[in-house]
Amino acid sequence: MPTEQEKVIAALKYAIDMEQEGKDFYLKACSESSNDLGKKLLESLANQEDYHRAKFEEIYENIRKTHDWPPVKFKTDGGRTLRTIFAETESSTCKPGNDSELEILERARHMEGDSYDFYIKHSREAKSAAEREFFTTIADEEHEHQLVLTDYLEYLKNPAGWFVMKERHSIDGG
Repeated sequence: MPTEQEKVIAALKYAIDMEQEGKDFYLKACSESSNDLGKKLLESLANQEDYHRAKFEEIYENIRKTHDWPPVKFKTDGGRTLRTIFAETESSTCKPGNDSELEILERARHMEGDSYDFYIKHSREAKSAAEREFFTTIADEEHEHQLVLTDYLEYLKNPAGWFVMKERHSIDGG
């Protein structure tokens, strides 16, 4: 039966691989995107996955050396960077997505959901407060990625409708 440290090491190795696969996926999707907004968004997601991977590698190395979960400085912006990309987009640049792009984004949403589930599971099983806090924080960020991808999918399906919904235009007679 694996020790607690072996379980943590295995989870960290899995997370490192998962984040690298996410980065590779987003970079490939970025190169195939037909929208400037998509390219910016997917490139930003790739960068965030790379940041996550680097943090996991840092933790992994520390645990291998000290056998203890280190305090981790992990900054998240609550999705502001990704949402800023949308805010800077002009409605005149709207271009509906093609089926291939929509399928890629659906796959990305599922990947982010799987990542979220994995990190939440490990936050609940964590033995230290630092470990629990890190896994919870990264799970929250993966959830935010999923929400932004949902937003982008809605944008691609109906750009003009997306802007109307986000700007909350209404006729109020006033």
